[in-house]
Amino acid sequence: MMKHNQVLSTTQLKRLENHKYSCQSSSLLDPILQPWWNFLLRRIPMSLAPNFITIVGLMVNIASALVLILYSPDAKGEPPAWACFLCAAGLFAYQSLDAIDGKQARRTNTSSPLGELFDHGCDSISTMFVALSACISVQIGHHPYWMFFQCFCAMTLFYCAHWQTYVSGTLRFGKIDVTEAQIIIMGIHVISGIFGASIWKSKIGGIEVWYFVAFSTIILGSMSLVQIFSVILAGGVGKNGSTVAGTSVLSPIIPFSMILVPAFIISQKSTEDVFETYPSLYIITFGMVAAKVTNRLVVAHMTKSELEYLDWGLIGPLMLFLNQYFNNFLPERVVLFGATAWCTFDLIKYCSQVCLEICNHLNIHLFKITPQLHGVPAGGPGAKEEHNNGANHVHSATQPHRKQNRVSRRYNN
Repeated sequence: MMKHNQVLSTTQLKRLENHKYSCQSSSLLDPILQPWWNFLLRRIPMSLAPNFITIVGLMVNIASALVLILYSPDAKGEPPAWACFLCAAGLFAYQSLDAIDGKQARRTNTSSPLGELFDHGCDSISTMFVALSACISVQIGHHPYWMFFQCFCAMTLFYCAHWQTYVSGTLRFGKIDVTEAQIIIMGIHVISGIFGASIWKSKIGGIEVWYFVAFSTIILGSMSLVQIFSVILAGGVGKNGSTVAGTSVLSPIIPFSMILVPAFIISQKSTEDVFETYPSLYIITFGMVAAKVTNRLVVAHMTKSELEYLDWGLIGPLMLFLNQYFNNFLPERVVLFGATAWCTFDLIKYCSQVCLEICNHLNIHLFKITPQLHGVPAGGPGAKEEHNNGANHVHSATQPHRKQNRVSRRYNN
């Protein structure tokens, strides 16, 4: 049963209570960075809510990326060195705060399904800004369709990671994954800050340096996709090899295709070269829709429910498509600004409403630590924590205990 204007049904909220976090990670850099994260955690007040730590990190990351975007919105101009250093620092701050939010949740006994969802939601938004800022630091706007590929590749990989989670019930990270990619991008910003963004146009053996970055993305991205789809095509944990919700393991391809395909077609059909002229705005527009669809996929996994194909966020791309269909009744740049505003508003509205509904259901606050009942473990009644090398899984006491064979991901809330 669902009330008017309610995003999550009563059934979904009930299932969310019983959700247990499952994650496997073999990251090369996570163990190396653990001492720094633990050092930072000890300096965080116990009164600070985990989700507040996450949102502060995201705001810092977005703000530093926006500075870079403002100086070079077309990714062709050379941004000032300080803006590149600022972006590297902003990403480092986000990575560090994102790493300790789960630790703070366990430390304050405030772990909940909301924390996991909030963390992934922030990551979905950060992914787009991180990829876009890297493209600007490399001045890849001179090759707009490489820029298109790099940014949408990052969004696709993030979506596919949660797609395989929806299928298998376990979030998996490889040896070279999120942490490693973030460190590489920090390095790109630092190099651009020291030598100038034009350094990427230098040639080695007759090949411009930025090509090595681009092809490295292709290689690493392909390796990740092979691992992800090997899990997806092996079948899910649901009945007859279906997803956790009992749906087809291939069904999540449809919602994301409804973003990716229009993004490419609209850029190709534009008579005003709207993507080449406003690449940052174009990517942010579709990135907001991608972030919302990814969040809906995470919600579908955590509530064991079907992922719906249509979404209000698609109105933004539809505005661009219909304007082209009617021979640009309005200037494309005007429609793009409108689409950006709508997609951003729709994402914020959805995330706010989902968080509010979960907070009301679990009787907790989003950015404030709610006092726990004495004797009730974090994660709710009947839950227990398994600690493993500084990380943990929250298991329902009614579910069989499954031993994890790898270190769990650091941001479990």
